[in-house]
Amino acid sequence: MKNRQKILVLLVLFSFGIAQGQFRKVLKGQVLNDSIPVENGYVFNLNSKTRTLIQSDGSFDIPAKSKDTLLISSMAFRSQKIILTTKNLELPLLIIKLDFFENELKEVLVSKKTALKPISSNSQKYVDMPFFDDEKSSPKNTTMPSFAVENSMDLWRIGTKVIPRLFKKKAVEKTPELPEKDFTKEVFTTINRDFFTQTLALKLDEINLFLMYCETDSRAKELLKPENKFQLIDFLITKNKAFKRISTFEK
Repeated sequence: MKNRQKILVLLVLFSFGIAQGQFRKVLKGQVLNDSIPVENGYVFNLNSKTRTLIQSDGSFDIPAKSKDTLLISSMAFRSQKIILTTKNLELPLLIIKLDFFENELKEVLVSKKTALKPISSNSQKYVDMPFFDDEKSSPKNTTMPSFAVENSMDLWRIGTKVIPRLFKKKAVEKTPELPEKDFTKEVFTTINRDFFTQTLALKLDEINLFLMYCETDSRAKELLKPENKFQLIDFLITKNKAFKRISTFEK
């Protein structure tokens, strides 16, 4: 009887421990930048579908647990995605640094030197061109027998060209790796920004967060193709309805 009671107590404690591990607690954090303060942005918990406003000093509070994914977005900064760990939750204040968003211009170098172009791309033909000796430049010695064959083929040169081809392995054609597309940048090149502020009624500081929310859908990257523009617009409208239903966590 006592053994059964002990087992029941252990099971209750074990179940309670699992339940505690699944509960979300309020995570306190602060978003910083080395140059300018981060404010008026959002922190979005992808798993719990909640978001909170970043205060003027960069601080925020949001319910979270281990393995939750946070999206941090603010105007003039690059959005960032973080998967929380147990160590993150144990910190009294989680510090997150955002990089300032700059439009980088590619550097163009102009050289003053003019490259010299070769006279011909195939100079070997001049080497192979037959020239006949005259009597003054190459007099024949009639007293000694000559075994040379006039106008014979250059077997050495032929051999050096043919033999390597016989043993040369066919080069394996490698498919060039295409760079992964940035969903946010690609959408902005396809759809005007007014679509987000007027049609979707999003605030300027919500647009990047909304697009990162859309990017979590497996269909998002496929809709970036030019022929899928209308499907992309329909996709954004549908996602916007779900995005607007996300509850905002207040302090």
